Amino acid sequence: MTAVAPDGRSASDSRKRPPDGWRWVRLGEAIQEAQLGFACGERDPNGTVQLRMNNVTGRGGFDWSTTTRVPADSETIQMYRLQLGDVLFNNTNSTDLVGKTAIFEGFDEPVVFSNHFTRLRTLDDLLSPRFLALWLRKQWQSRLFANICNRWIGQSAVQRDKLLALEIPLPPLLEQQRIAAILNEQMEAVGRARAAADARLEAAKALLAAYLDATFDSQEIRRWPSESLGNVLQLRKEIVHPRDNPQGPATFVGLEHIESITGRRTGSIDLEKAALTGRKPQFYTGDIVYGYLRPYLNKVWMAEFDGLCSVDQYVYSVGPDKANTEFVAWFMRSPGYLKSAPIDTTPGQLPRIRIEEVSSVEIHLPPIAEQERIVRTLKAQVDAAERVRRAVAEELAAINALPAALLRRAFNGEL
Repeated sequence: MTAVAPDGRSASDSRKRPPDGWRWVRLGEAIQEAQLGFACGERDPNGTVQLRMNNVTGRGGFDWSTTTRVPADSETIQMYRLQLGDVLFNNTNSTDLVGKTAIFEGFDEPVVFSNHFTRLRTLDDLLSPRFLALWLRKQWQSRLFANICNRWIGQSAVQRDKLLALEIPLPPLLEQQRIAAILNEQMEAVGRARAAADARLEAAKALLAAYLDATFDSQEIRRWPSESLGNVLQLRKEIVHPRDNPQGPATFVGLEHIESITGRRTGSIDLEKAALTGRKPQFYTGDIVYGYLRPYLNKVWMAEFDGLCSVDQYVYSVGPDKANTEFVAWFMRSPGYLKSAPIDTTPGQLPRIRIEEVSSVEIHLPPIAEQERIVRTLKAQVDAAERVRRAVAEELAAINALPAALLRRAFNGEL
């Protein structure tokens, strides 16, 4: 965590001299108003548009289509109105909203803001709103704000006095505007690159589903006789229960350890059976461990060792005279299987598939040798799709690191 010096700067900043022509200024000296949360304001007889943090876009604007209206007789309408140039940022550490910062550039109706916002109104002749918004974004990324928050269970919020005591490195106003213009152009370019990489990543993820569809929903596979999965799968009913005083080490593989669609195991937990606090199904090498809770997540794993799984997973064995186990596992990961399997949705519960519903699905079974050939082909396709996905993911990680580097350069006077 970044240390904070007594003057409000981060320890790393306090050791640096600002670039020539710049000076350190306490934020409170460059702000004419700072408001966190609610305050009395003038009521509007027609109601008012209310901005919340989820209305802020990743590019620092507002999605007006998602805003809500508070009626004239609502108590929540008694909040500060926004003015042109007001800088808003999220004042809590809610995970997907951290660091969201935006500038209000006007709307055709009165607008107020929720208590998840901090609103800062700058002194026009001293601090550019765009420069301030970018600096705030940098502080979130450097985690400096973590040191000026009140904390409670699960969340924290910025303290007004500590916020205004922070120091900001301030160039002349024209230089602020120049830096902000360059940074905004760079951030927009990063945003376009990120959107393109996101699209390629989604396409790479969709490759495997397309391969599975092409295999199990093809005319070629349909010419072979079909069999219900109930005649192919044998449900294991071995349960390790604490009341039986089990002993010895075991490896636990839960839903969280299985990758969607690919069926790869991404982790496991070593445990002692004597320490179990709840019952756990037993699986053996070569079994199919199937996540029946939220089945659309497609978590189907072929066990590489003996172990225990969660009660949200079924354990199946496959008779070698009936089918190739890997062939069946790949079928159960396919979009066609999910379309055929009747997913049960009970009010108040997560979607799930019952044992009899799994059993009712039909699978086309070519000869075992053909099943093995199909499995080899699918494995090669999976490896190719994974190479593409990994390359795009690395590209996306590099793109996501760019904003922090650009902000660091800007506030070091290197633009």
